[in-house]
Amino acid sequence: MTQQQRQDLDKLLRNGPLDLSGDLAQQRAIFHEVVASAPLPGDVSAQPCQLGGVPVVLVHTPDIDPEHVILYFHGGAYVLGSASDSVGLTADIARRARVRAVSVDYRLAPEHPFPAAVEDAVAAYRALLGQGVAALRIAFVGESAGGGLVAATLVALKDAGLPQPASAAIFSPWADLSVTGASATGKAALDAILTPEALRARARDYLGEGDPATPLASPIFADLTGLPPLLIQVGSHEILLDDAVRLTARAAEHDVPVTLQVWPEAPHVFQAFAAILDDADHALNSAAAFITSHWTT
Repeated sequence: MTQQQRQDLDKLLRNGPLDLSGDLAQQRAIFHEVVASAPLPGDVSAQPCQLGGVPVVLVHTPDIDPEHVILYFHGGAYVLGSASDSVGLTADIARRARVRAVSVDYRLAPEHPFPAAVEDAVAAYRALLGQGVAALRIAFVGESAGGGLVAATLVALKDAGLPQPASAAIFSPWADLSVTGASATGKAALDAILTPEALRARARDYLGEGDPATPLASPIFADLTGLPPLLIQVGSHEILLDDAVRLTARAAEHDVPVTLQVWPEAPHVFQAFAAILDDADHALNSAAAFITSHWTT
């Protein structure tokens, strides 16, 4: 069953309308339309709000522990997507962890280039602490660019002298904006969503003339010492495979507790397809178990 599910999903993604290298305004509209076509479960509530001056969406599912929070960072190569677009995946992981979630609507490039996204992420987290939520009752979760942003934000928190959250779960991270991993070319034929050319174009949108090896843009080049336990999940059929592998190695080099899970033949951010892919369901359960295992009482 799983093999057929993978093949069906690959076909679906290859025939989809999204083109990350295409006209940005058009692709933003397509991205939103595709995401909005999947209705939310009736027991999910999503409420727009502000946190530290940053727009966020508060996501609630039934039977949650109100004392713990997931701070979620959506994907979209720093130029697409929104907190509201990510509510489906945010709610799915929050439901499994039985906690509320806050999805951060960080500013997008090229209108708001680096380091705007990192600044917004830090501001939202700082405000959450200011509301009295203990750091060790917060977990970070992010996918794709949001996964890279999770790692970058953790480094920025350390630089700012702020406490680290309890843990972070990172899905298919874009952690090297120089796009130098071997899988960028080695997995190109297998990746149904991303191309190295598209990522390089969007990296320029985000960074302008800035160095793509800047640690807070590409956390595989950062000092990760002192970061909380990390779970990194990636599919073997994506060009960002090496980003996940190298981020894991970097964390291990700096004595960060880190777990890498590579899901065979899975596409980019496969966790978003739990309704049709057993592997995604298992991966989200694993991520939820990881998060809850690191809560403080």
